[in-house]
Amino acid sequence: MKKIIRDKTLGEERALYGTKNAVIENCLFEGKEDGESAMKECEDIEVVNCRMDLRYPLWHVKGLKINGGEMTENCRAAMWYDVGSVVENCRINGIKALRECEDSVIADCEIVSPEFGWQSAGIDIRRTALDSQYAFLHSRGIKADRMTLKGKYTFQYTENVDIKNSELYTKDAFWHSKNVTVTDSVLQGEYLAWYSENLTLVRCRIKGTQPLCYCKGLKLIDCIMEDCDLSFEYSDVQASIIGRIESVKNPRSGTIIADSFGGIVITSDSVYPPKAEIKKRIKQDN
Repeated sequence: MKKIIRDKTLGEERALYGTKNAVIENCLFEGKEDGESAMKECEDIEVVNCRMDLRYPLWHVKGLKINGGEMTENCRAAMWYDVGSVVENCRINGIKALRECEDSVIADCEIVSPEFGWQSAGIDIRRTALDSQYAFLHSRGIKADRMTLKGKYTFQYTENVDIKNSELYTKDAFWHSKNVTVTDSVLQGEYLAWYSENLTLVRCRIKGTQPLCYCKGLKLIDCIMEDCDLSFEYSDVQASIIGRIESVKNPRSGTIIADSFGGIVITSDSVYPPKAEIKKRIKQDN
């Protein structure tokens, strides 16, 4: 039998420290005591429709389930060093909400949290709206499906990322990332994925200046590029583009195919010899 903790206001330091095998329901973590670390070192707990308004509530938790409720702006650094968490139908508003965690599932949430998801392994995020600068920095093993992401500098230094059916409105995304695949998604923002390795974009809509420079092992399969000028500088690239590319500059190697090009810029001061093959697609008559 699980212990039931219900309809309580808990404001003191470490209010439920070390609790195991419990359901914590309709509780308020707030109060003049201004206590921290309310559920630190807990195990196998379900947190249902609770409001967390104090700092560091869920550190070193194993087997955490959250359904409903809210983490306010005052609830900073909410989930650190946790293992095996499932967070559903929750509003998360505090800075640094997820860090150094393993095997986290986040579904149907609304998140406004700068520096979200740092240095974590195994993040599965679904049907979620995320507003965050520097989201997922140095994390690995990330899956995202039907995510809407807003904020600069996202997915930097990430590894082993798989994103589907999502919309990313973000500047300087995927810098120095490795082994990333993005499918059927929108990628809008400047300076996309510089210095990335083994980035694959499949049927994506890409928009923004100077995308995809200094890349290694870059692949674009049936993508659309809008307002993408000075693309692919010093990149090793295999690209099949539907429609027009505004301009291509000094691609290092590979093949780029599109229906048309606004311009191809090959400069005499290029540091690396631009050896990529740039082709206009030949349309077959029916």
